[in-house]
Order: sequence, then structure tokens, then C-alpha cells
Amino acid sequence: MYMLSGGITIWLVLIITLVTYEYMLQFEKEITFVWKRPWSLMSYAYLAVRYFGLFLAMVCACWGGLLYMPKSVSYGIILLIQWGFSAYFCLTEVILIWRLYALYNQSKLLLYVLLGLFLPIVALYIGMNIYLYSRPSAFSVKEIITPHAKYCEASFHLGPMPAVYASIPIICYDISLVVLAATILVKHLKERREVNMRPNTYVLMIVRYHVINFVLNLASQIFSAVLWANPPMPVLSLVVMFNDTAPFIIAPRLIISIWDTHASDQCVHVSTTFADCVCWTSPPTCEEHEMDSHT
Repeated sequence: MYMLSGGITIWLVLIITLVTYEYMLQFEKEITFVWKRPWSLMSYAYLAVRYFGLFLAMVCACWGGLLYMPKSVSYGIILLIQWGFSAYFCLTEVILIWRLYALYNQSKLLLYVLLGLFLPIVALYIGMNIYLYSRPSAFSVKEIITPHAKYCEASFHLGPMPAVYASIPIICYDISLVVLAATILVKHLKERREVNMRPNTYVLMIVRYHVINFVLNLASQIFSAVLWANPPMPVLSLVVMFNDTAPFIIAPRLIISIWDTHASDQCVHVSTTFADCVCWTSPPTCEEHEMDSHT
């Protein structure tokens, strides 16, 4: 996430390369499933995670050694990055909540409960950013001058435990989302087995993506805490490589892959909505009329 010296410039170049390659790889699908389709809530969510993530990845890489920035500017950039990371992960959580809302037959009770429990998580992110990153006594930037280079380096003054404690409620909330997704999957499999039908492809995909997002968020929380332990440079480089690429590649890819699969299925609903179709909530039939989607 934050970098550090000219010695890891190769990692930063690799970050830019990976993110740019992923963008180019998915651009044709984006044109097909976003810009040429009717707009929906999920289309806006996709563009947010796509381009906000791309912006954060590029800012991280440019601050990390590709461009020199003075100390005062570097500190502001780091705050922007950290607050941006928090906003990005909150956005991905909202997408997961919306998916669960759709899986549970648009249960408003479930939606209100999940959003109500999510508000303290947002408050925790805000408090954590203020306590850990917005106080010079906890976090600062120092300028390093060598015979061959001049750069700014992040300095973590607290140990990893405050970050670890702050991540526990976030991880518990993610676990609850995975449990809800697994519960609806078990119910779905039981119902399909009773009528001798195969499990719905989209239900399986959405549940699988909940698990992937949980693993991704868990790893990100762990790696963020590792930064405060002042790890050796090889470990730090790997942590930065993961934090600055994986979230921004996986989140938009998980959204667009559902649309790609849906289009390949030649569903009769696909022309009326940009978002995922109702075909994942009910058995598809040739006689069904086209309907609007809520995912």
C-alpha cells in the first residue's frame, strides 16, 4: 500500500503493469455489458470499483518510488490512499450486501439489518484512519537522502496490535455475510434436489464470490496489520504487491464475470437489464417474459 524506497521500484512497475493489463483485458467486456446496456445500480457500482480502484493503484505506484514527492505532499498522498482504501472496501461490502438482498428474495428486513450492522463498520474505518494514520505520533513520513536517491518513507510508530483489534469486527461482519450466503446456498441445493434440478449457476457464482471476497478482505486486514510491525523488505514488497493489485483486479472481475456468463446463457431476460437477471432466482423457462432485475 505505501512505499518506500527506490529498491522496490520494480514492484511498483509490476503493479502498474498488472492493473493496466487487467484493465485492457476487461475493456471489451466493459463496453459490451456496461456502456451498451441499460443502466442499473450494479452498473454504477461496477464503474466505481473499476475506476476508483484503478486510480488508487496508480496513486500508490507513483508515490512509491516512481516519482519523487516532498515530505508534505507525501503525507497528504498517503492519507488519500488510506482513506481511499477504506472507501473502496466499504463499497465492495455494499455490493455483497446487495447480492444477499437479492438472493433472499429482496428481503427488506435482511437489507435493513445488514445495513444497520454495517454503519458501525463504516464508523470503525473512519475512527481507525483517524487514530492510526491522521496523528503524527502514530504515523509520519520522513525524507531519506542517499548519494544516489532522495525519497520519502512511511514511518509506523505503533505496533500492529491496534490495527489487529480494529480488524476483528470487520472480519466478524464478513464472516456473517459468508454464513448468510452459505445458508441460502444450502437451502437452494435442497430445493433443487427435491425436484431433481441442477443448482442454479448464478446462485453458485454469487456464493462463491462471497467466499472469495471474504478471503480477500481477510488477507487485506492481515497485511495492513503487518505493515505496522515493520517487516523486512522482501515481506513488505509482497504485502504491497498484494494490497495494491488484488482488490482492484478481483472486485470488478467478479461483477463482470456474472454478466459474461449470463450473456453466454442466451437468457430471454438479458436484453431488458444491464444487471444480473431474475433467471438466477427462479428456474428459467422459454415462456417467461422479460423482467427487471434488482442485482
